[in-house]
Amino acid sequence: MFVQRFQWPPKTLTRIPISQFLYLSRITNHTVSHDPYDPPFTPLSKPTKTTHKPLDKNKNSIVTVTRSTQQELGVSRKPPLNSDLPFHFRYTYSESNPAVDPIGYREPKRFSPFGPGRLDRKWTGTAALAPQEVDEEKVRVERNRILGDPLTDCEVEELVERYRHSDCSRQINLGKGGVTHNMLDDIHNHWKRAEAVRIKCTGVPTLDMDNVCFHLEDKSGGKVIYRHKNVLLLYRGRNYDPKNRPVIPLMLWKPYAPIFPKLVKNIADGLTFEETKEMRDRGLKSLALMKLTRNGVYVNVVERVREAFKTEEVLKLDCSYVGTSDCKRIGVKLRDLVPCVPILFKDEQIIIWRGKIEEEETLSTS
Repeated sequence: MFVQRFQWPPKTLTRIPISQFLYLSRITNHTVSHDPYDPPFTPLSKPTKTTHKPLDKNKNSIVTVTRSTQQELGVSRKPPLNSDLPFHFRYTYSESNPAVDPIGYREPKRFSPFGPGRLDRKWTGTAALAPQEVDEEKVRVERNRILGDPLTDCEVEELVERYRHSDCSRQINLGKGGVTHNMLDDIHNHWKRAEAVRIKCTGVPTLDMDNVCFHLEDKSGGKVIYRHKNVLLLYRGRNYDPKNRPVIPLMLWKPYAPIFPKLVKNIADGLTFEETKEMRDRGLKSLALMKLTRNGVYVNVVERVREAFKTEEVLKLDCSYVGTSDCKRIGVKLRDLVPCVPILFKDEQIIIWRGKIEEEETLSTS
């Protein structure tokens, strides 16, 4: 039996290219579609030809060409920004000590975090210096004018009740960076629509809340009207005008921290090498006075360390999961506030020694 074998596509049919389909559909639809800007059938516009000017080998000709192109494109270079704030601009104000000079820098001083040519202040690696001398009396008078008359007790209670709760929309979180420069702009942005702003502090800055309050009032010009542990309320003042707020240039990136002298010496001041080694061993074997958590609230740490030093000579603080950088920050704060001598940072454990201050005082009094 003969079976006919079919082929597909049949030989009688020929494949029509897709371009012909588009041509036929364009002809058929031309009578139906009256829109000349029909997207599927709108002819493509020809690419514009760019004319390049010939560049000479001389540098002067290159500069003139670039300037002419900037004028053609309407690009005008803005002058550097001027700010009348009467202090040096730093990345952090509460966590930096201007009295301690760094011994080195991790990046050149010409790399300003405000951007090239954006600020009329010179960047020194740690701060942007104010261009002229500051009249402190004039600044004080202007701040008192903005604050106006002191708030009454009823007004303070009303503001506290409105802004102290955790669900307040006018809140700024203050972390281990402390009072940073860009935070000042955030405060003034909240002051546009609110009389006060709630600031919640966590981490290392909570060891010294007095320092945080001082820099908030000094750099923003406001007034702290409420303080409970790590929560603050910063009031803007009676005569505050959002339209006349100070010019605060923003830092475009976080600058690298400079290199400071070593915090822990090989031999502690006032001790020999053997005594220092014995103090470290004794501190590691002792029980921890307290355990600090990451991004915790350390408001009562300084007082507890001072009380413990009345009976103990060496103390250990357990800082597990806190981080090496935060441990060193805590050691620096305790050294200045207690005061004490950090003698070891090992496995996120801080060993501090009270020093010989008390012994010298007892000898002098006797």
